[in-house]
Amino acid sequence: MYFYSNERIALFIDGSNLYAAAKSIGLDIDYKRLLEFFSGQSNFIRAYYYTALIDDQEYSPIRPLVDWLDYNGYTMITKPTKEFTDSAGRRKIKGNMDIEIAIDMMEMADKLDHMVLFSGDGDFRRLVEAVQNKGVRVTVISTVKSLPPMCADELRRQSDQFVDIVDLKDQIGRDHGSKGIPIPEGLEEDLDEGLEEDELVTSS
Repeated sequence: MYFYSNERIALFIDGSNLYAAAKSIGLDIDYKRLLEFFSGQSNFIRAYYYTALIDDQEYSPIRPLVDWLDYNGYTMITKPTKEFTDSAGRRKIKGNMDIEIAIDMMEMADKLDHMVLFSGDGDFRRLVEAVQNKGVRVTVISTVKSLPPMCADELRRQSDQFVDIVDLKDQIGRDHGSKGIPIPEGLEEDLDEGLEEDELVTSS
């Protein structure tokens, strides 16, 4: 992964997509280390994290992570999920954040030199092309080392560089023996359960 020394960079993190990619390769992300690593690259501007939340739950297992990120250097973009019934009469919950990511990347294009997109969603290929046409380089971070691969081939081809998250394990993986882990002790099982739910309901 390479950055020019004077580049203005920002992260755009599709929360549920990143979680699914990390889970597929057994990576437990330390979001404090992730921010520290990218903050040391060039001229770091901002880290956006996108996720949908189920509003009618008394307790959302993902809330501790959302609150920690909000207080520790991430710009949080959230919205409530929407419930609907499909043609088979099954209750479905949807919370896709693609529009929010696309709007922010387009709005920030004239303020950045390099965008880092944490997602493997092929729907972003045209978005990546659009910001590239404005002179912005785009790095895509996901994985193709899972079965099935989590990153669409068309998105990899469009990006200026693709980084497999497997290759970032040493930089952003959680050290379970260290202090300063960004998830409070005792919440890990609940948080994992909540993120699994988020992963399922936010797929388009």
